[in-house]
Amino acid sequence: MDLNEISVFIKVVQAGSFSQAAKQLGLPNSTVSHKVSSLEKRLGTTLITRTTRRLSITPAGQAFFKKALQGLEVIKSGEDEIASLQEEPAN
Repeated sequence: MDLNEISVFIKVVQAGSFSQAAKQLGLPNSTVSHKVSSLEKRLGTTLITRTTRRLSITPAGQAFFKKALQGLEVIKSGEDEIASLQEEPAN
């Protein structure tokens, strides 16, 4: 599992375009496209239908987006909890 691919996919969905996601992530468009394509290949399904003018999220993409977003939020919460524990003075 590549969490980077998943986070790039989430950003594409949130941004509504590959180019906007690339800009927000500070990555080339080609890298963003490759990450999403690689994720789709690994999952064996199309998550985003692409045309030259727009993209649309497939039903599988919508379902994966919801679960992936929840998963990353849990991971972020865990990181925040660890960081707060490290800030507390040791006895």
